[in-house]
Amino acid sequence: MNFSTFLRHMREGFRSVFRNGWMSIASITSIIVSLFILGVFILLVFNVNNLADQADSQVEVNVFLELNVNQDLREELQQQISEMPEVSNIRYIPKDKGLDELRENLGEGGESFLEGYAKENNPLPDAFRVQVIEATTVPFVAQKIEALNTEHVEKPILKVRYGGETVQTLFKVTALIRNIGLILVAALALMAMFLIANTIRVTILARRREISIMKLVGATNQFIRWPFFIEGALLGGIGSVVTIIILFVGYHQLVVASMTSLSLASMVTLIPLQQIWPWLGGLLLVLGIVIGVWGSTVSIRRFLKV
Repeated sequence: MNFSTFLRHMREGFRSVFRNGWMSIASITSIIVSLFILGVFILLVFNVNNLADQADSQVEVNVFLELNVNQDLREELQQQISEMPEVSNIRYIPKDKGLDELRENLGEGGESFLEGYAKENNPLPDAFRVQVIEATTVPFVAQKIEALNTEHVEKPILKVRYGGETVQTLFKVTALIRNIGLILVAALALMAMFLIANTIRVTILARRREISIMKLVGATNQFIRWPFFIEGALLGGIGSVVTIIILFVGYHQLVVASMTSLSLASMVTLIPLQQIWPWLGGLLLVLGIVIGVWGSTVSIRRFLKV
């Protein structure tokens, strides 16, 4: 196919979009609705996954030191734990700081509950707070830290707490959320593909007489297909661009609202728009164009057999 023929196909594709006004509008509307629902669900799934990741990242291993641990031994333990390949960060929490944090976490009731406790009679031990690179390794890291007691069998030097069953349940729930989200996104993508393709099929069905006449006067299948390919790509592209604009404007407003509302911001942290728009916008644009071309290809095939 030479360049002049390709330009002719481009012109015909553009003309067909405007010539078949209402059918083109119906196809574009179908694409907008389908991709909008898909886009909203993708944003929802990724924000839920982000919240799950935040919950995972907050899981820590608390290591409480016994009273017989002097400064040299404490520093040695801290060094041993920090050198574990699974550990990303370790913080030493002196018992005085631990008491202050406990009062702060308990809020107004903390003052009365901890009344009478001060530096001299602090009931809390010194501690380490250990963060890991991969949240699912928390139980394994806890076992490795606890194994450091084997060097001091006569009198244990530390106790390890990480929430055991609660942490395991958290990992199972977050994994379930991710898997369900991926399955539903895939299902919605397939539904959108078939809905858009069927709408485009109806558009082409209304022009089957035009296709038959072109075949009878000697036009090749390739010559007939190209304008429809371009028309399908245009319908998909226009629908995708409109959907992206609606989604991103709406999501931006939602992010701004969540940041300005203190009560909402404390509970939910939405993924910033700049982290999402390049890949989500590209995905929706490519998906809309591919579905448009695919719908045109599948639909026109049956009418080329004259």
